Amino acid sequence: MQNQLQKEVRFLKIYVVVSSLVFLVLIATAFKLDVPQKTKFGEIDVERINVIEPNGKLDLVISNSERMPPPIVGGKTFPRNGRSPGMLFYNGKGDEDGGLGFNSRTTADGKYEASGQVMFDQYNNDQIVGIQYSDNNGSRSAGFRVWDRSDTPLDQIMAKVDGLQGAERQAALKKLADAGQIGASRVFVGKLPDNSAEVVLSDSKGHPRLTLSVASDGNAQLKFLDETGKTTYTVTPPN
Repeated sequence: MQNQLQKEVRFLKIYVVVSSLVFLVLIATAFKLDVPQKTKFGEIDVERINVIEPNGKLDLVISNSERMPPPIVGGKTFPRNGRSPGMLFYNGKGDEDGGLGFNSRTTADGKYEASGQVMFDQYNNDQIVGIQYSDNNGSRSAGFRVWDRSDTPLDQIMAKVDGLQGAERQAALKKLADAGQIGASRVFVGKLPDNSAEVVLSDSKGHPRLTLSVASDGNAQLKFLDETGKTTYTVTPPN
């Protein structure tokens, strides 16, 4: 009887110890799962990175040229004109909201082309402010630009030319531009391929109406232009 009692007591002790260990392991595991995981890399090779919200909404894409996603506006996907490595930003709706891109190539005859840009888009529309660089074998321009965009969402504008080709498409685009639907460059501040520095202020249709420039030789002038591009008044430094 006594031996049986000792066996039962020993079994209860072992059971208590094992149960306590299992309980501690479960608590530690639950605590570990509740702590956000963080991984540190010294170096990583990757073709594309998607930054997403907890609900899965896309915020940012960092990608090579091959895996760069197409534009999304109004929840609709459009073809991308050319691909380059860079970053894409997305707004609260999941539409593309701007980005950063850069590219270069060398031709068979040894000439080169290079470009870079940082753009921010108007809500439901195309880029509205940006910094651009373009280099065609040493003929360089670089500057800051501001566009004026329509209040009509871009997907509705593009639907009007969807499926059109060639001259018919160009005519439809011109009609939209004349109606102010596509938008136009309003402000440019930068350097031009002729090595002049220039400030250009344009009207709502993109026609330059006032320019302030300093040529490569240092000569400065202020010009007023009409909507056809004809200079109507020029101011230069006194002799």
